[in-house]
Amino acid sequence: MEIERKFLIQTLPDHLEQYPHNEIEQAYLCTDPVLRIRKFDDSCIFTYKSGGLMVREEIEVPLPYDSYIHLLAKCDGVPITKTRYLIPDSADASSASGHTIELDVFHGALAGLCLAEVEFSSEEDAHAYKAPSFLTVEVTSVSTFHNSCISFSDPSVILTEAKRLLTQKSL
Repeated sequence: MEIERKFLIQTLPDHLEQYPHNEIEQAYLCTDPVLRIRKFDDSCIFTYKSGGLMVREEIEVPLPYDSYIHLLAKCDGVPITKTRYLIPDSADASSASGHTIELDVFHGALAGLCLAEVEFSSEEDAHAYKAPSFLTVEVTSVSTFHNSCISFSDPSVILTEAKRLLTQKSL
């Protein structure tokens, strides 16, 4: 089961390069249910995700690189490329369940889009979470910002909507 909250980022944290990170490329064979292939650094994974926004079933299995390349040619939409930074939530350091912020900086036509996800062990934990201030606008319930939707959308529409929500927040 995957339980996560998702946030738009207006200003990246200082010294982002100090955090562990991975280069990710991912694409979608289907969005209902979500069937995703992902290459991160030198590993590949096939993922199934059920419907839902904050809570959904997720199953991941390793995928040989040759199979990734074969399936990539069969994907719909546009592959997404991004750098994912793994940032410990320092405000959460005293918590026994310490959270990690997975901050994605998108590349290519989506350059300028920055989204973060935080995964939780329970819905109660998710609802109780106090996000640090750099997690600017919560978009957990906005399906537009699910990567599967982003892959099938006009990048200018995604970037415009992100800018609108971030501007609305700063007013």
